[in-house]
Amino acid sequence: MQRVVTAELDLELGSSVDLIFQIAAAQGVPVATEELTFTQGERVYTPTEIVDQTGSRLHRLTVEAGSLEVRYEATVEGHTSTTRTSDLEAITYLRPSRYCQSDEVFQQARRQFKGLHGHDLIAAVSEFVATSTTYTPGLSQGTDSAVTTLMTGQGVCRDYAHVVIALLRAMDMPARYTACFAPGLQPMDFHAVAEAYLDGAWYVIDGTRLANRRSLVRIATGRDAADCAFLSYHGGYVGLQRMRVDAWVVPDGASMEGLESRPGPDEFALSPAADDFTTLVQLA
Repeated sequence: MQRVVTAELDLELGSSVDLIFQIAAAQGVPVATEELTFTQGERVYTPTEIVDQTGSRLHRLTVEAGSLEVRYEATVEGHTSTTRTSDLEAITYLRPSRYCQSDEVFQQARRQFKGLHGHDLIAAVSEFVATSTTYTPGLSQGTDSAVTTLMTGQGVCRDYAHVVIALLRAMDMPARYTACFAPGLQPMDFHAVAEAYLDGAWYVIDGTRLANRRSLVRIATGRDAADCAFLSYHGGYVGLQRMRVDAWVVPDGASMEGLESRPGPDEFALSPAADDFTTLVQLA
């Protein structure tokens, strides 16, 4: 399965700023071709790449005041290789974090999912979050947490992921946050899902059910959204003037050469409707 992913960001910088991006496919993703550029007029910046312990690739650079264009495109071939999870990593993903306060939702989780373990627990949490939360772009705040979303019953993908993670951790199942490209996602954007650790493997939970889990491309992995921001900065003003994210699947035997535009979601993406969300699926 071939997937094509792109991201375009136009920024306006008020002064010299330290910028950190997480928009590239993670280490271990089978990238066949890739291009990441940072341009300011005639000037081209070369970032420093930093790879964290999960394989997330951070690109850091200091840019002078003015307009900055960021462009990323990659072609992904095949499936991601799996890596062993250490005991320390599993313990880390059992602990409460900034947006996933498993200690605060402990009593609710224990009442609601009492007696459930393993696959049954994952399925029950996924179903609960999918049916009790309404997808509402533009209404949730960047500071909203799992507790906020449980109270309001609304949010976007990051909020769904935070609730899933908090509930699973409260039930003693390691869970983590994953930012990804999601072919077929509507509305298209950077996407966020949760992953649950069971019997030595990580399984994807998408409470929004807006993308097919088998087509996702990992960007960053962490405790919650604080570890996986597509852009963070220090030392000055940064305005996001424009952002465009896209991702699609090219069917086996097809070619992107000669296409005049991006293929439509029905033709070139694994449909979310084709995903049986009761099954265990690992990030491809």
